[in-house]
Amino acid sequence: MSNLNDIYQEMILDHNKSPRNFKQMENPTQHLEGYNPLCGDKLTIYLCIKDDIIEDISFTGSGCAISKASASIMTDKLKGKTKLEAEAVFHAAHDMLTGKIKDKDDILKQGNLAALSGISQFPMRIKCATLAWHTLHAALNGAHQTISTE
Repeated sequence: MSNLNDIYQEMILDHNKSPRNFKQMENPTQHLEGYNPLCGDKLTIYLCIKDDIIEDISFTGSGCAISKASASIMTDKLKGKTKLEAEAVFHAAHDMLTGKIKDKDDILKQGNLAALSGISQFPMRIKCATLAWHTLHAALNGAHQTISTE
């Protein structure tokens, strides 16, 4: 498991240093801001949804390595998914990040999201990791006001 943790740590650092889909989208069909007042993380999620499919997803903002890596992994995971599939991924990610999924095999089924599984051991970092996910979830459900982790 130690080698796996090293790989996960490297993946988080890579997604923080070179975040995927880190750009302001032109003409999104939906966008929403998220804010974590506890540590100051701020981000905006941009979505282009056509025929119930997330054709494009991106984010901008600033925050800690966990926050940025989580948003980057999320955008990679959700591009091309339907809204219903994205909601299912949201719930699986949330359960994993908050420690509700503990079985190693169930965690490994999450693909690249598994890199964030260790976050559940650090309660102060859970909000950093879930900020992008809660913002996405609210955007998919038509929210228009900034989402806060508090």
